[in-house]
Amino acid sequence: MATFLYRLGRLAFRRRRLVVMIWIALLAAIGIGAMSSSGTTTDGLTLPGTQSQKAIDLLQKEFPQASADGATARVVFEAPGGQKLTSVANKAEIESLVAKLEKSPQVSSVSDPFTSGLVSKSGAIAYTQVSYKVAQADVSSAAHDVQAEVVQQGEKAGLTVSLGGNAVKDQAKSKIAELLGLAVAAVALVITFGSLIAAGLPLLTAILGVGAAVLSITIATQFFDMGSQASTLALMLGLAVAIDYALFIVSRYRNELRHGHEPEEAAGRALGTAGSAVVFAGLTVIVALSGLSVIGIASLTSMGLASAFAVAVAVVIALTLLPALLGFAGMRIMKGKLLTRRMKALERGEGDAMGVRWARFVTRNPVKVLAVSVLGLALLALPAMSLRMALPDDSMKPPHSTQRVAYDTLSKGFGAGFNGPLTVVVDARDSKDPKAAAADAGTRLAKLTDIASVRPAAFNEAGDVALIGAIPKSAPTSQATKDLVTAIRDQSAALHKDTGADLMVTGLTAVNIDVSAKLSAALIPYLAIVVGLALVLLMLVFRSILIPVKAALGFLLSVVATLGLLVAVFQWGWLKDLFGIDQTGPLVSLLPILLIGVVFGLAMDYEVFLVTRMREEYVHGAEPTHAIVQGFRHSARVVTAAAIIMISVFAGFLLDDAALIKSIGLGLASAVFFDAFVVRMTIVPAVMALLGHRSWALPAWLDRIMPNVDVEGEKLHHALAAEQANTAAEPVLANVAAGALSDSESHTVAPAFISTNGSGSAASDTDTATTASALPQHHRGRTRRLPGLKQRRSRGGDTAATEPNSSPVRKPRMKLPWKK
Repeated sequence: MATFLYRLGRLAFRRRRLVVMIWIALLAAIGIGAMSSSGTTTDGLTLPGTQSQKAIDLLQKEFPQASADGATARVVFEAPGGQKLTSVANKAEIESLVAKLEKSPQVSSVSDPFTSGLVSKSGAIAYTQVSYKVAQADVSSAAHDVQAEVVQQGEKAGLTVSLGGNAVKDQAKSKIAELLGLAVAAVALVITFGSLIAAGLPLLTAILGVGAAVLSITIATQFFDMGSQASTLALMLGLAVAIDYALFIVSRYRNELRHGHEPEEAAGRALGTAGSAVVFAGLTVIVALSGLSVIGIASLTSMGLASAFAVAVAVVIALTLLPALLGFAGMRIMKGKLLTRRMKALERGEGDAMGVRWARFVTRNPVKVLAVSVLGLALLALPAMSLRMALPDDSMKPPHSTQRVAYDTLSKGFGAGFNGPLTVVVDARDSKDPKAAAADAGTRLAKLTDIASVRPAAFNEAGDVALIGAIPKSAPTSQATKDLVTAIRDQSAALHKDTGADLMVTGLTAVNIDVSAKLSAALIPYLAIVVGLALVLLMLVFRSILIPVKAALGFLLSVVATLGLLVAVFQWGWLKDLFGIDQTGPLVSLLPILLIGVVFGLAMDYEVFLVTRMREEYVHGAEPTHAIVQGFRHSARVVTAAAIIMISVFAGFLLDDAALIKSIGLGLASAVFFDAFVVRMTIVPAVMALLGHRSWALPAWLDRIMPNVDVEGEKLHHALAAEQANTAAEPVLANVAAGALSDSESHTVAPAFISTNGSGSAASDTDTATTASALPQHHRGRTRRLPGLKQRRSRGGDTAATEPNSSPVRKPRMKLPWKK
């Protein structure tokens, strides 16, 4: 893979104009397709195999006029203070509004509040139920316009009119979250690189990638059922990973330039090394998100696949468009006019970065650091034991939205359970007396303690299937309502024994309960699949057993700590004012399992980018502790910037008014924080310091049968070294760095591929760096110097010698081809 990506990077660099033109044409085509797309998203749920779905299928067959899968809306009326809706003027106004709704496009039926008993006991609140012939996604703009006209007309008459139900269009969402995330990402990139060009490339590629992904999802809505939150999640993840992937490649590209390579060669090497890690990291995210489809919930499947597609686009852009843009940037990407004095000193190799100092601290005190970190995450995870889940309803809408006002008004007028009516279906097709069976079912329902009211049965034309409405006393998302649904279903066996009829419960509340139960049951198996996948993939990458186990356990710690934080905030109400949460309740059922899929991918990103550099140092002969510190020297700054960018992008969604988006934003932001800074940068080096050489142990028989994926590009290094040795025109002089020699295409070779000195051993880093910086660089037969480039190693000789606590570099385990 590394060799292929090396060639791809050089090809895209050389053919940069063609690559950019292809991407511009592709984006234009996608944009035109999205503009002409008439598809819509949906919040509908289908649950094959559940009782609620079975009842819906029966209603569609026996009650076609009821439009069991059709959209519904509740138009709620509230009289001015001190008045009643039953007054002559208010009643006439409401009847006029009802008549207007009956003439609305796509409407199948509209109930009259005064003849259907839909007026509260106080007479101040009433509502009408509007049923549509089409599903939620197909409700036309003309129908939405009538809803808006009814609200305006009623408010002119002095009434408070609000709309609830799935047929009501959500308010347009603000884009401030995305803009805030981009702004923080831009600042983090400028601080990391000290260059506007280097900082701008990741942002540019991320915007283009997210745009292509979201527009493609818009086109997909015309052919597939897509959940309404699919594009939002794809935007969040696509933006975050696209910036991160470009950040890693640009950082490696700049490092290759510092080592004396020409830009084209540097682009090839950057893609062959960091690009390989990007491919693997992106693959883990894609697999984890795509795995959500095995749960069998259409909306969750669409969210997972849409997000996986956004990640795939980010990977492709990082591997093709980014090296082409690097070709346009050339050497200007090295101009760091915004660097601070401290950053300039680090660029010259003077002093140690904070990441290096932190790695030394952790490796000196591994037991204490490990104990504090694990204990802290464990304490945060304790609230997760009280986790309750439910699907979002109108109670989770923004406080001032019309859906939320309608929900609160109905609760005030009719009770908390009125917003969660249950539809009880009596299937009496095998009963000798269907009417008696329906009456028996109604009697059984009325005896249940949490039932507020039971409406008389309504039969189909054949008279063998009955529909009974039941109103709970408790709120739709409460545990009492969930217990009530279970109690009603428990009556089915007794009813069938006495009458031959079956009893089923459906409706939005019952569907939500079934979805939550299915997701809860799938949580542990899905977690096991993801953890198992992590073990296999990381074993392939690091050729170790203990490192994958450590990574998987760290991932579990991140997940349970995040769930504990979410329970404390959204369920218990801790710090709810800080996050703008107006009421507490169960977590959204989709969130925990979605969190597992997303966090797994992101955790593997940081694990790969950080530990591959450690392995690279280790296989070159460094002692385990020294390899850890050197891994932090090369990767900690970039991983830190990547984590800050992701946290910023996700945290920006806390500004959204919807509780669902808030919970996703807080969950992903906190999970990235825990995993990047507590697990990967604290627990990982502490555990590896304690394990020492055992971290990299792999049984010989397993080593023989496992493929070598070469994420760190070791094979590429060997191939380039062999190519340089084969194409050398004359003997290598003593103490002359390979960075001064040219390969077959007249590009300089990295100083890592050093020549031999007079004694036949490898030249020292000091000799290499000094000679490389003194000799002119060659480009296509022309001699020129690279202004402003500093050789990192030319300050103070071997880096290993500067490590006060590191052991002498041990003999390499493998014979390197450029060593004599």
